[in-house]
Amino acid sequence: MHGMHRTIVASAMAIGACALTSAFAQQPGTSTWRCGNSYSDRPCAGGTTVKVDDARSDDDRRAADEATQRNAKLADRLERTRLSEEKQAHQRDQSAAQEAHRAALAQRRLEAQERLEKMRAAKLAAEPRKATASYGERPGSKPGEDGGAKKKRRKPAASDAG
Repeated sequence: MHGMHRTIVASAMAIGACALTSAFAQQPGTSTWRCGNSYSDRPCAGGTTVKVDDARSDDDRRAADEATQRNAKLADRLERTRLSEEKQAHQRDQSAAQEAHRAALAQRRLEAQERLEKMRAAKLAAEPRKATASYGERPGSKPGEDGGAKKKRRKPAASDAG
C-alpha cells in the first residue's frame, strides 16, 4: 500500500509540473518568480526569477500531455482500488466486531445460567428433604401407613368342634 501512495504522489507531482510548465509557456514575455516552494507571476519578498522557456517541440508537448493524462487515469484507478480495499477491510472489521460482541453476550448468558443453576442447587441442598415413598407403598398413600404392606392373615378362630 505504501508503494501505491508513492505512485499517486509522483503522478500528482508530474501533473502539477506539466500544468505549471504549460501555463507559463503560453504566456511568453512574462517573468516567473519562485517564492519559497511556490511559483508566481508576481514578485515576492525574497523571491528569485526563474527561466521557464519551453524549448520543447509540439510533439514533445503532446507526448508530455498524453503521459500526464495516462498518469491521471492511473492515479484515479489506484485511488478507486485503494478506497475499495479500505471499504472491504472496514466491512471485515465490522463483521469481526459484531461476531465478537455476539460471542461475549453468549458467554455472559452462559455464565448467568451457570450461576443460576448453582444457586438452585445450593437452595435444594439447604432445604430439608421430604420423605419418599418406601418400597411397597401404594402410590397416593401417606408414608408410614400400612396400606402397602402385606397384612398377616389371621387364623380362624379355633372351633369348638374338636
